[in-house]
Amino acid sequence: MKSFTLVVALSLCALGTAIAQAAAPQAEVQEVMKKDLDDLPGKEGLLLRVTYPPGSSDQVHRHDAHGFVYVQEGSVVMQVRGGQPVTLHAGQGFYEGPNDVHVVGRNASKTKPAKLVVFLVKGRGAPVLTLVP
Repeated sequence: MKSFTLVVALSLCALGTAIAQAAAPQAEVQEVMKKDLDDLPGKEGLLLRVTYPPGSSDQVHRHDAHGFVYVQEGSVVMQVRGGQPVTLHAGQGFYEGPNDVHVVGRNASKTKPAKLVVFLVKGRGAPVLTLVP
């Protein structure tokens, strides 16, 4: 009976986590520009505008790209695996390398949006991000 109770409790916990993640506001990503980089064979530059609603956060992911992030408005918390979390404010930047796993990416505010400009140098046609379990 104890194992059945444990299974039910774990199932309810997982369900609650899934519901909370589904209910959490997601970042809005808008492609601004994409350009083949002819002098870097097989590469393209991708310019994005990312808006984090208040309280939103990313799932753990990687970009398989060189990523340059500029905080245009608000504040965000960023961290790559093996690094320390950093809180960035408007006017500050962040870099993610092609081997980095982005473990924390979230709006630092529960009441105000945060807006980023992101420039990626990535493989031509490669996905913008890949979720990491």
